[in-house]
Amino acid sequence: MSRLSRFIPVIGGAVAGGVIALAVASGGSSTHSTTTTVVQASRAPAIPTSFSGSANSSTRGLTINQIYQAASPGVVDILVTSQSSGQSANPFGGGSSGSQMTQGEGAGVVYDTKGDILTDEHVISGATRVTVTFQDGRKAPAKVLGTDPSTDVGVIHVTVPSSELHPIAFANSSAAQVGDPVVAIGSPFSLPETTTAGIVSQVGRSITAPNNYTIPGAIQTDAAINPGNSGGPLLDGNGHVLGLNDQIETNNSTATGAGSSSGVGFAIPSTTVARFANAIIGGHPVTHSYVGVELNGSSEGGASISSVQPGSPAQSAGLQNGDLITAIDSQAVTNTDQFIATVDNYQPGQTITLTIKRGGQAKSVKVTLGTRPASTPTGG
Repeated sequence: MSRLSRFIPVIGGAVAGGVIALAVASGGSSTHSTTTTVVQASRAPAIPTSFSGSANSSTRGLTINQIYQAASPGVVDILVTSQSSGQSANPFGGGSSGSQMTQGEGAGVVYDTKGDILTDEHVISGATRVTVTFQDGRKAPAKVLGTDPSTDVGVIHVTVPSSELHPIAFANSSAAQVGDPVVAIGSPFSLPETTTAGIVSQVGRSITAPNNYTIPGAIQTDAAINPGNSGGPLLDGNGHVLGLNDQIETNNSTATGAGSSSGVGFAIPSTTVARFANAIIGGHPVTHSYVGVELNGSSEGGASISSVQPGSPAQSAGLQNGDLITAIDSQAVTNTDQFIATVDNYQPGQTITLTIKRGGQAKSVKVTLGTRPASTPTGG
């Protein structure tokens, strides 16, 4: 089974203590669970944008160089300093406790002319100091505005002249199709402004967030992304942000054990990024609705409950192990990812009606949604 680096590790080294700090959040030794595809409402197929042209002879897509020239001023390098405590080895026996300063490097996307920059939560998690470097070499300290570990979205803020800020427009990630061309820009292995290209390999993938919940709707790509690409943009054929590069699945690793590109990468979809970034920038609390069930990742025809969390809204509503959820408020649910994505569109405190199958019979169950706990041990 292939090994999943759940988060693209930021490039990092210890400032003191001689320890390499590469794995972020849940690290890279875990395996990748079965992924499923979110079934979306049918729509008329759009014509994919091409690097060299499109099916419409009156329009032409951008070349990779044109995409880079247009978007790269809005991509920044992010250097993060954090402090970790732990037991350090003593070559003469015993050990000494203390703290170590570690540094990591990722990328980010300029979001507006006010100084807001988007990146992955795991890039800036635990940061004591954040420094942003723009394409022209200008450096600026950044403040962490907020993060959402459930979607791996983070926002930092810099105070620089507006002339230094070149926001990149966001695409509608729900319109992405398999085969669409994409370009990734980031800082793999401490090489800022590195540009790679590929295609959308698949849409509607599920990946695991830093707090072990599921992020639905991720975009899979074969564009090369590596440690240090975290938080950088995955751009569509128009040079717009389709998502933030986030994770890789790999059988390859560097000499220090960090996963490296095997051609299977994942980006957080732009619609998810924008939704929660806007809440953080607006000073609103970021919350997610919570049912309190663990689901079978590979169930078909609905979302199958494998267990019910004690004290959860699901338990209060009488949901049981083995129930198959087939609809939410009369909207059909055909798989686990679709259930997760649909529930996340509701707010804590709202009441929803689930249609379930139990013992071969259909019934309706009302559930008043709670607020998602900070983390889950299972990823459900």
